[in-house]
Amino acid sequence: MSPHIPVMLPEVLEALQPGEGQVVADATFGAGGYTQAFLDAGTRVLAFDRDPTAIAAGQARFAGQLDQQLQLIGQPFDHLEAEASAREPQGLDGVVFDLGVSSMQLDQSERGFSFMRDGPLDMRMGEGVSAAEFVNEADQQDLKTVFWQYGEERRSGALAAAIVRERQKSPFETTAQLAAIAGPQRARDKIHPATRMFQAIRILVNDELGQVVRALMGAEQVLKEGGRLVVVTFHSLEDRIAKRFLATASANAGGTSRHLPEEIGPQPSFDLVQRKAVIASDEEAAANPRARSAKLRASIRTAADPIEWTPERLQGLGAPSLVFSDLQARWRSS
Repeated sequence: MSPHIPVMLPEVLEALQPGEGQVVADATFGAGGYTQAFLDAGTRVLAFDRDPTAIAAGQARFAGQLDQQLQLIGQPFDHLEAEASAREPQGLDGVVFDLGVSSMQLDQSERGFSFMRDGPLDMRMGEGVSAAEFVNEADQQDLKTVFWQYGEERRSGALAAAIVRERQKSPFETTAQLAAIAGPQRARDKIHPATRMFQAIRILVNDELGQVVRALMGAEQVLKEGGRLVVVTFHSLEDRIAKRFLATASANAGGTSRHLPEEIGPQPSFDLVQRKAVIASDEEAAANPRARSAKLRASIRTAADPIEWTPERLQGLGAPSLVFSDLQARWRSS
């Protein structure tokens, strides 16, 4: 198994500025790379991970620091508001998100996240519906929609049709079976043909984009004035949500069109640290392939009340319109 390397750690520390007496949330604990750095800075940490394997590994790694300096919370990060409010009612000094699947999960073939290592077709970070259940039970239109909206896969229709055709012969059980549908990687391919399809299924199974939206709203609620929010993303869907969330929360405007009269909107709940995303250095990108697509966005909580996330504002975040529970109910009841 390859060692876990926390992505953009120097940039995260510069943006978050952890220190003595502070309390921060590592909302995506993973292998604990960020958490270790925060503890080294004298910061107390609330660390979230929905993956029981990650929590168990963290309990072993940080056994001497549990409870006093570190609280490991085996919950998805969209539980941030409830858990942090109960444990730190005075608020947090920082929240960091390192979104997407961790390298630790990709390296474990038995988890079924990667097409590079054959294993059971699972992809779950916690409990719930497996990738195999979705692939074998969803109808062709739902498969196509998921591949397009969550994977931005141009061949979504062809892949959906191929899956329906092949599963009539035998159900999909392994990652290799599913990856074969997309075909082999050719010399001119920048990424493996199965990459976007696997991404789409993983995002659906774990409700990742819905979690991101709810977690960002939770961070807005629990950060103190002057508290810092840092978000590291790895693909365009996550980054679009983070970018638009912070743009909306840092703006003081009501009208959404230059053709409409300007209205006074809510006071900004965040000040942006920088307008554009920070990317990994050339040296890190060369040493750690996962860092090549990473983007970091940071902001500082103001004294204003959290803004009201109306349906219109939520729609403006750019998250795909699929609602996981509705989709699941439709294909599981058929």
